Amino acid sequence: MERLIAATPLRGSNGITFGPDGRLWVAEYLPGRVSAVDVTTGEVEVVIGPAGPLQSPDDLVFDPDGNLWINDVAPGRVWRRTPAGDLTVAADGLHNPNGIAAVGNRIFVNEMVPGGRVLELADPPKVLAEGLMLGNAMQAGPDGDLYYPHMFPGEVYRVGPDGGTPTLIAEVAQAVAVRFDRNGVLYVLSIDEAGTITRIDGDQRTEIVTGIPGLDNAAFDDANRMFVSSFSSGGITEVLPDGGLREVVPRGLAGPYGIAVDGTGVLHVADHYRLDGAFLPFAHAVATSGDDLHFTSQYGQVMTLGGSIRAENLDQPQGLTVRPDGTLLIAEAGAGRVLAIAPDDTLTVLADGLGRPVDITLDTEGRCYVSDESHGAVYRLDEGKPVLVSDGLQAPQGLTVSGNRLLIAEAGRRRLLALGLDATPDTTTHVGADQRIHVLVEDLPVAVPRPTQPALSIEGLPGVPCQFAALATGPDGTVYLGGSADGSVLRLQFTP
Repeated sequence: MERLIAATPLRGSNGITFGPDGRLWVAEYLPGRVSAVDVTTGEVEVVIGPAGPLQSPDDLVFDPDGNLWINDVAPGRVWRRTPAGDLTVAADGLHNPNGIAAVGNRIFVNEMVPGGRVLELADPPKVLAEGLMLGNAMQAGPDGDLYYPHMFPGEVYRVGPDGGTPTLIAEVAQAVAVRFDRNGVLYVLSIDEAGTITRIDGDQRTEIVTGIPGLDNAAFDDANRMFVSSFSSGGITEVLPDGGLREVVPRGLAGPYGIAVDGTGVLHVADHYRLDGAFLPFAHAVATSGDDLHFTSQYGQVMTLGGSIRAENLDQPQGLTVRPDGTLLIAEAGAGRVLAIAPDDTLTVLADGLGRPVDITLDTEGRCYVSDESHGAVYRLDEGKPVLVSDGLQAPQGLTVSGNRLLIAEAGRRRLLALGLDATPDTTTHVGADQRIHVLVEDLPVAVPRPTQPALSIEGLPGVPCQFAALATGPDGTVYLGGSADGSVLRLQFTP
């Protein structure tokens, strides 16, 4: 076993802010964590882990007393963490709270929804501005006003801390974050693939092209050094005065959410915000057939790269595979179904009545197997009827066939299992009760599912995707595993 793709210290880096300890504090939306980074050494400490109460932290700020305020997007909450480490809910019932700022001990948030608001966290919350088109990272300027973006169409506004009529300050395409350096110069980050930062100093505008796709936020330390984060690839990077870059924490995979190996042995990775390294938001499971690359989207779509949408408005489509005739088979997790999409895009229900099917694979005989995360089982589909072949599992996810064995990524126990396929078809295998099932590898870097994680957030926007331990087999029999807990991809070769 070896790591083909190295682990990623930050699994997508979103809001960043310097804390009283001099470290850069980072909100990690996808894994539900808050970490602190020493920008000199690059050392990362996870301060609030995924087992804590946060579901989708996206931005954060310290007040003068050292309290940390954290926006939790999908559940619509703001948390307050005291210097002693105690967490309490400071606000609830907000609509995708994203940007957060402090003016003294007053805390302000905005909402990343069409028609969002800028609010002061008071009792009751006070509305300062409305009609935002996807608010995001904001900050108080040198004048004490709040500066915030309308991500689309790409505008920067300001409003006083007591409200009033917002004023348009600048137009910057795909503006995602508004930040001021220690000298009061305005910087606007864009979420384009080029990683553009627009520096606005009075009437003078300068563009800095970082090459970092998916910029999310920026922070300036006491020496006025600029550090940026990327929601799509994680990491922390210092942007030098001459436009050069210094890597503080390396970038990498945010998932991975899906992996596949084509007939030539090339590995393809779908990573929620990227597919094969290209900026393609919300790509999840991936499968290959010939020169075609198929994938599912968190928006409920099934697509062929470079082609048309094969299906849409599905309920959390997850794993997929391809029959020899080109038919796509999809595990529709939210609906408890397995779907078939013919080459002419005719959609049929192959099986229903499942719990939460998350992956699907075919053996050499063309038989179809599906993992059911909520039932803790793996089924074989016989003429559309789910036949139980293994149960007693904890969150089985990725499936692949290697030789005469079905391999199962058991995320709940962080194990890789092998199930023999040459036994009597009607025999059901219970974990630990049959010689056909074996534990191949333990302590895998796969994420244990978080049951409180919402599948979709409000207003029809994609919420927090469930982590997924993907499996794939190459043409030479090599097995690949997506390390959903650390952003790695493992290559495993087994002795015959």
